Amino acid sequence: MIRINKDTPVEVLEEIKVGDMVTDGFSKTSFVERIDISDDGLYKVYSFYLNTDRVISTKR
Repeated sequence: MIRINKDTPVEVLEEIKVGDMVTDGFSKTSFVERIDISDDGLYKVYSFYLNTDRVISTKR
């Protein structure tokens, strides 16, 4: 299981793939169903959509 939070290295975020089990360390724990990575010019935003209809997002 991969923990996603503000301290997770970018290298780890880049390696997460659909089907991996992830957690935010609190209440969101499930399998990744979809991944969106966007760049707003200042930050790269990683959004991991879980099969429980929840989303874990983090900025780098």
